[in-house]
Amino acid sequence: MLNWEEGQATQLQEDPAIARAQARLANMDLSEANAEFEGESKARVHVGQKQMINARADLNQLVPFKYDWAWQKYLDGCANHWMPQEVSMSRDIALWNSEDGLSDDERRIVKYSLGYFSSADSLVANNLVLAIYRLITNPECRQYILRQAFEEAIHTHAYQYCVESLRLDEGEIFNMYHEVPSVANKAAWSIAHTRNLSDPTFTTGTPETDQQLLENLIGFYVVTEGIFFYCGFTQILSMGRRNKMMGVSEQFQYILRDESMHLNFGIDMINMIKAENPHLWTPEFQEKARDMIIEGTLLEIAYARDSMPRGVLGMNASMMEEYLKFIANRRAIQIGLKEIWPGMNNPFPWMSEVMDLKKEKNFFETRVIEYQTGGALSWD
Repeated sequence: MLNWEEGQATQLQEDPAIARAQARLANMDLSEANAEFEGESKARVHVGQKQMINARADLNQLVPFKYDWAWQKYLDGCANHWMPQEVSMSRDIALWNSEDGLSDDERRIVKYSLGYFSSADSLVANNLVLAIYRLITNPECRQYILRQAFEEAIHTHAYQYCVESLRLDEGEIFNMYHEVPSVANKAAWSIAHTRNLSDPTFTTGTPETDQQLLENLIGFYVVTEGIFFYCGFTQILSMGRRNKMMGVSEQFQYILRDESMHLNFGIDMINMIKAENPHLWTPEFQEKARDMIIEGTLLEIAYARDSMPRGVLGMNASMMEEYLKFIANRRAIQIGLKEIWPGMNNPFPWMSEVMDLKKEKNFFETRVIEYQTGGALSWD
């Protein structure tokens, strides 16, 4: 009787590929791998060795955690998982195709929002993958950065889903950041603040390069995600409050929920880098950060005027300007700077409820609040 196991063993022993693999493993040079773990990084990691930038601790050892807030944000992000195609676009399609369903100004807002956000989230994802992930030297923060990059991909998917559902001109929407000046200016500003870091030879470790990384984080988290997104968010969510473009609005509320977490994570990273490296936060650098917030606000005000040339949806460009200056003041305070435009009020108080996750309201009767995986979050 044939013994199958013995026959199989004989066949494997005679396989020349197996013999070659065994020979390569026996002669494998471990020097290159060991070079990655020089000095203290060969030892077990201790919390005191961990820091945001320029850490020598082994990045492959996730625990012990130093920044519990970073790990919690990763868990919260996972619990908030959603996919665009789960949102019905049937009412949006009917409204968009109706001759008197939306005004020209409302259609302009939808197109501008999809056009800007589709490029912006791609730019943010590129920055995360090509620069920030490589230069942040804390494993639990890196874990969240990976989650954020995936969420940016979901957001880009959402814009594609909206464009496809409404049968919009794909070229017009996705190339808008080259063709429409108010959109192109914001994209160009964001790119200008990551160009150096995208160079694979760029490294931190000097005050000058560490400040370049800090500038990048302020540019992308505080300005791009913290200011550039808020005119479009307000416009689209205002449509949802008026029972218009409900599918697009629902997806934008999911996206706003994600982006609020991205913003808070980025500000926490910035403030932790400042705390661990106080020599970087010089008066000159603070002035530069303040200038960046002002520049971003002025660009977003110009976008608001272009995307909303007349009053629509219970708002106008002047109200949006006040709102954006109010937001800019908040961003400045969050990173330890003084208000830029004192006395600004929020003309859209309902947006504060949307942005504050602890008080978030399901104001246009979708399942935004209820939908989450794992039941890990409780919403008031």
